[in-house]
Amino acid sequence: MLDIATEVSAALDANKPVVALESTIISHGMPYPRNVETAMAVEAALRDGGAIPATIAVLDGKLKVGLSPDEIQSLGQLGLNAIKCSRRDLPFVVARRMNGATTVAATMIIAAMAGIRVFATGGIGGVHRGVEETMDVSADLEELANTNVAVVCAGVKSILDIGRTLEYLETKGVPVIGYQTDNLPAFYSRDSGFPVDYRVDTAEEIAAAIKAKWAMKLNGGLLIGVPLPEEHAMPKEEIDSVIVDAIAEMQQQGISGKETTPYLLGSIAERTGGKSLDTNIQLILNNARVAAEIAAQMTL
Repeated sequence: MLDIATEVSAALDANKPVVALESTIISHGMPYPRNVETAMAVEAALRDGGAIPATIAVLDGKLKVGLSPDEIQSLGQLGLNAIKCSRRDLPFVVARRMNGATTVAATMIIAAMAGIRVFATGGIGGVHRGVEETMDVSADLEELANTNVAVVCAGVKSILDIGRTLEYLETKGVPVIGYQTDNLPAFYSRDSGFPVDYRVDTAEEIAAAIKAKWAMKLNGGLLIGVPLPEEHAMPKEEIDSVIVDAIAEMQQQGISGKETTPYLLGSIAERTGGKSLDTNIQLILNNARVAAEIAAQMTL
């Protein structure tokens, strides 16, 4: 079932840095053609940082680790018609030989199968606002609790309940690390107001902590929050107001489940005149650069 690209396999065999990338950002996170352009730019950022990119998806029922430019293009054009794959979806998408884009959870699973230990994404899923009524908690959190992959991101998506998400991660024993920051970033903005468990200022120190964790058989991932550069960040008050309005509109329309995040990202982009989409792209590129540094340190 596992189809690892030749370049990725050779890099893993030679103990060279490899960084996994998800594919829902291509199919469900951005409109075409910016999704394809962003995916290619993120891969280029990893290469510039000395790492081999391994974009992950399910194509014709195969767990693909490392996509060709043509495959990225096809997935981008497929868009919302690609199945959004989390842990529960993988068996059926594979058995039925379908096409699927992998979430954070599914990307972690497949990356671990391939032996990739560092994964760069935008932001992770978490506990949704209003969870006391909906019980809506992302499978990303359970995967972080169990799968040995370090996730480099811009924190928890700000459309979520960040405080409850951090409580959940604490219960599951997942270290939340701030890369050169004391507080977890909040996706579009640099500071959520919630402190991290540990501030770490170098990729070398992060890699050492990752190695120590797994050497002690403390299974599960690590969450590494990276604030996006100041010039690309959105003011917290501004984006929080937009998010509240977008969530209210979503609830009025009865949208729930796995359609929630794509809807909100699209609504927020529209309400900000595309500024949030530009910020989203910049934070992913920034995360990729940091992930390349960590992956390089992991090979030493």
